[in-house]
Amino acid sequence: MSQEVKQRRTKPSTYTQPKQGLEHGKVPPNAVDLEEAVLGALMLESDALNDVVEILKPESFYRIEHQRIFEAITDLFSKSEPIDILTVTAWLKKEGHLDVVGGPYFVSQLTDRVASSANAEFHARIIAQKFIQRELIRVSGDIYHEAFEDTTDVLDLLDKAESNLFSVAEGNLRKSYDSMSSLVKQALNEIEEASTKDGGITGVPTGFTELDKMTNGWQKSDLLIIAARPAMGKTAFVLSMARNMAVDFKRPIAFFSLEMASVQLVNRLISSESGIAGEKLKKGQLDKQDWEHMHASLKQLGEAPIFIDDTAALSVFELRAKCRRLKAQHDIQMIVIDYLQLMTAGGNQKGGNREQEISTISRSLKSLAKELEVPVIALSQLSRAVETRGGTKRPMLSDLRESGAIEQDADMVMFLYRPEYYGIEVSEETNLPTEGLTELIIAKHRSGATGTVPLRFVNTLAKFTNYDDPEFSIAGGSSIMQPSTEFDSPNVMTKMSRMDDLDDLEDDDDSVF
Repeated sequence: MSQEVKQRRTKPSTYTQPKQGLEHGKVPPNAVDLEEAVLGALMLESDALNDVVEILKPESFYRIEHQRIFEAITDLFSKSEPIDILTVTAWLKKEGHLDVVGGPYFVSQLTDRVASSANAEFHARIIAQKFIQRELIRVSGDIYHEAFEDTTDVLDLLDKAESNLFSVAEGNLRKSYDSMSSLVKQALNEIEEASTKDGGITGVPTGFTELDKMTNGWQKSDLLIIAARPAMGKTAFVLSMARNMAVDFKRPIAFFSLEMASVQLVNRLISSESGIAGEKLKKGQLDKQDWEHMHASLKQLGEAPIFIDDTAALSVFELRAKCRRLKAQHDIQMIVIDYLQLMTAGGNQKGGNREQEISTISRSLKSLAKELEVPVIALSQLSRAVETRGGTKRPMLSDLRESGAIEQDADMVMFLYRPEYYGIEVSEETNLPTEGLTELIIAKHRSGATGTVPLRFVNTLAKFTNYDDPEFSIAGGSSIMQPSTEFDSPNVMTKMSRMDDLDDLEDDDDSVF
């Protein structure tokens, strides 16, 4: 028996656990030849880097040698230094990577594989696609192994999977630029479309006349923040708005309620639509006439395209997944989140700084609005600074709670303010009597005017209407509310309402309205 055969028979096994991506005997997706061609092209014509710098990053390359060479090229480019075989070799030597890549000979060989940089961008996109495939294999492999572990929490695993996939998409799927000619055509089409619409409403109409005049409706891709102190009517306002959009204008709406149960929201909508006080509905104190009136008025509400999700502590990853599904299945035209501070960033943000988490959430909401091309409305709490301030207690941008990123990321910031609640008889801003008055203050409007829109709040129905709606005039008494007992306000008419219970609520409890 030959020595070679003996060695083969006696040589111990060197088999180890297969590396990730090789479990089935397959090589991970790669395009090594194109990687060499791109690197060679970049060293021949450094201007070609402008075409690929937004597409590729060092980890996009399959071979470690290529990663180091691309790092050298990008670093030289950032320092405005020349890029060629000699400078790249010198950089690698200085950083201690020259031996890793195979020496000067390996670097010089790369330029022999390509004649010009004409197709560098096309080759770069293929390399990026292969990298995404490898990332998907990596993520799915991690999930695959963790799913077999008995100690793994399923919900945490789902969140991790969603987070990782989101990271892959965010890091690699970037929109390219548009030419001016295509953008001008798009703008002209939008102007022509707007000219055919009544009232100049170019976005999603709210059903509130004065608000639509000022904003032209909620615009696509906008992040809208509606903020107020507790019990000012944030939930009631967005519910009234969602009802108008879905019932009157047949626009599908996604409503994410992190605070109130979906049945509670529907009860409010029923009260608003039927005109039966919420207290009567809650207690079931309905006579025959009430029952008949309620059933007659709820037919169109039952057919309204409003989709309510009351998942508690919703993460931005869950929200994105749900909204994508609703957009694909029902073509939703607006997303409402009640409210922002009850959301979680998910992923690695758990347990971190709350201000950073809120910043992550607001950026994600803006990104979601742009991705789905729908307005996203998020409710937000205001700080206690409003209550401690003298004067009218009118909210300001600085009152936004927990993060300045909310103000920065939002296209519009609005405040709900009820002067009557503070015992003010006449609004200084509008000069209107404050009975039933709610001021919607547009404090920031990235693409339009700011100002104040008067609305009427009908307390018994938890409903908002146009201020001049004759159905809910002050004379009828439907909208009269009791001011806060902390203020002396003689000569103000009051009647008993649910506002009497507000003193017993926690400062940040927004469950009443």
